[in-house]
Amino acid sequence: MPEINNFSYIDEGKGYPLVLVHGFLGNAEMWRPQIDEFKKYFRVIAPDLPGYGKNNKYKLINSIEGFASEIFNFLQNLKIEKFNLLGHSMGGMIVQQMSVNYSSHINKLICYSTGSIGEMPNRFETIDESRKKIKANGLEITSLNIAKTWFMNGENDPNFYLCKNASSETTLDAADASLVAMKSWNGKNNLYKINNKTLIIWGDLDKSYDKNQIDILHSNIKNSELKIVNGFAHNVHLENPKIFNKLLLDFLI
Repeated sequence: MPEINNFSYIDEGKGYPLVLVHGFLGNAEMWRPQIDEFKKYFRVIAPDLPGYGKNNKYKLINSIEGFASEIFNFLQNLKIEKFNLLGHSMGGMIVQQMSVNYSSHINKLICYSTGSIGEMPNRFETIDESRKKIKANGLEITSLNIAKTWFMNGENDPNFYLCKNASSETTLDAADASLVAMKSWNGKNNLYKINNKTLIIWGDLDKSYDKNQIDILHSNIKNSELKIVNGFAHNVHLENPKIFNKLLLDFLI
């Protein structure tokens, strides 16, 4: 992976930039099925978020606004002024914030398996409870248990190893800082500021974000379309890359 100012990222393909932002407990390699497909059409750039992947020794960030600023500055250092932008889960929060702050630099936006608030009222447990569990049980056990809920077939999914590899690189401090970031972020009142043409993708069996969260995005982002993938969970892009990639390509081309 190349580095710029000691910041690690994947950069493959040629053409118009497509930036992929991973979520909580992830890394850039979790986009591998998309990178291998979309590098035929785009210059695909997938950074490891600070605290994750090869950037696990990078300075920690504990706010969604901080993540958004860091990724934008990273792209500026690459001399990339205009780009398509995709974010998954916590990464979806980051790209929403980027669209609010840096709208003129973004061509098309994809919000995937995400929501407009970090501390959801019907979350399976409060974020504070998640923080306590990670500290009490250890990151390895907790992260794998969380990742199992992202797939319909749990750890038996062929691409589960990508989540396992990513979680093994994540530090406990980075995971905790990310939970703090999500808890303190609420982008709902800023959704009307998102003017970019936006695609919202959601698996109808997602246990992390329910339909209400998706409907809030769709109804408040004025230039948005919603695509629901039936029969899949939080990680549609890994559970069924063929379906996910086609939805994305149809939107971008």
